[in-house]
Amino acid sequence: MKKDIHPEYVSAKVTCACGSSYETRSTKAEISVEICSDCHPFFTGKQKLVDTAGRIEKFRRKYADKK
Repeated sequence: MKKDIHPEYVSAKVTCACGSSYETRSTKAEISVEICSDCHPFFTGKQKLVDTAGRIEKFRRKYADKK
């Protein structure tokens, strides 16, 4: 393997938008995510609408005039 071409593999803190965080290893020191296993509907069993990049509002605006 060639030396000095690979990024450093360090401990990373992953922080979710819901406030939970945990430690893992990555090439980045800090990672922020929008949804994690603590707040994802599949793992929690609760129905939750997850809107990414305003797609739901865009859909409603697009088809609001069709009624």
